[in-house]
Amino acid sequence: MATWLPGQGGFAIYATRFVDPALGFAMGYVYWFKYLPNQVNAVALVLQYWVPADRVNPGVFIAVPLVAVVLLNAFGIRIFGEVEFWFSAAKIVVILGVIILTLVLAAGGGPNHHATGFQYYRNPGAFAKLAPATGALGRFLAFWATMVNAVFAYMGTELLGVTVGEAKNPRRNIPRAIRLTFWRIGIFYILSTFLLGLVVPYNSKRLAFAANASTSAAASPFVVAVQLAGIKVLPGLLNGALLIFCISASNTDLYVATRTLHGLAIKGQAPALLAKTSSTGVPYYALGVSALGACISFMNAGTNSAQVFTYLVDAVSVFGLLTWISILVSHICFVRARRAQGVDDRSVPWKSPLGLVGSYVALFLCCLIVLTKNFCVFIHGSYENFDYKNFIAGYLGLPIYLALIFGWKLYHKTERVLPATADLFTGKDEFDRDEQEWIAYAESRREQRKMLKWYEKILGYLF
Repeated sequence: MATWLPGQGGFAIYATRFVDPALGFAMGYVYWFKYLPNQVNAVALVLQYWVPADRVNPGVFIAVPLVAVVLLNAFGIRIFGEVEFWFSAAKIVVILGVIILTLVLAAGGGPNHHATGFQYYRNPGAFAKLAPATGALGRFLAFWATMVNAVFAYMGTELLGVTVGEAKNPRRNIPRAIRLTFWRIGIFYILSTFLLGLVVPYNSKRLAFAANASTSAAASPFVVAVQLAGIKVLPGLLNGALLIFCISASNTDLYVATRTLHGLAIKGQAPALLAKTSSTGVPYYALGVSALGACISFMNAGTNSAQVFTYLVDAVSVFGLLTWISILVSHICFVRARRAQGVDDRSVPWKSPLGLVGSYVALFLCCLIVLTKNFCVFIHGSYENFDYKNFIAGYLGLPIYLALIFGWKLYHKTERVLPATADLFTGKDEFDRDEQEWIAYAESRREQRKMLKWYEKILGYLF
């Protein structure tokens, strides 16, 4: 959709044009809820590695990083971009270092010279069991409980849809960014998780949610890996890196939340006051409201940090899943509209590898995960001791989402967009012209490079 019709306003514009304006409205607010910077609570969790919560009021761990990320966002896009550049560079270096480290530890290169290999796949086993179920059912339920929680880690891959309106030559660069994102997920997420499984058993009491576990960042599996290997200094350094990751995530979350709320105000779907910006382009009222929303993290001051983080992960994951569902429904309607209006598939600049079938499969899986997100409360609880807090955190997003859709639809009497009448072309000619100008510019650059000497070409690639 973004390569066919790049546009500012994020992917909510596609829901409005191809499905129903009510879905576009709901999608904007759900996305705002998702990006309230709950990662500030993760910062508090990390800081407790050095300063236990019983020594300092946990509210301090929330207030300091929250003020820091608000100031970073208030300084404008130039400062924000510079800080995020260095944060991102640090993240890449650290995660590559961790991948190499865990591989070395699995091969017996740590101080204890214990080559774990695949021994933890045999003892305690590759799959835990989710009590009270046993056997294959227990292992499957444990797998599914991990599946629905792992969704949180993948939230943000859709951010490409927010950047489309500001990207140069999006029809060329967005597909490249999508392919890079796929490989980054494969290397940074899946490979690092696989290697962690080699060096940390799932029943380690050092892990965050194991029985009698620590509730501080010392329970991070990366830290546990180096502790089990007998490395003395590295746990502190890794926690320092985790602190940078969490502050960076909080900074980005607040930026996206602010711009999402600002976009809603521009479209008349939020108070007009939130559309105002400073001389440097910062939507300061939207920033203030988003920062106030992030104050929900102060729940940390009254209860266990790890438990609060779990509540926020549950809530944010559902809002993220509902955003994905909206994107998938928009894509399905987009394809239907193209076919109904006789637009040849070959005229689309880029298509997802699995196309319409992939969107239907992904839609089914996202809906299934939303409905089963907190199924554990039904397994572990009873009528007398039902875990209503986890239940509310896991399912609150669903009635909010439906209320936003039907409330806007009933109030404004919006109608579903039919495939035959969906607006596929308004604004497209402008991007077609921009693309032709970019192609001409790129061709001239290629001709210029042909005249460069070999060492000038090398310097050009590097710098």
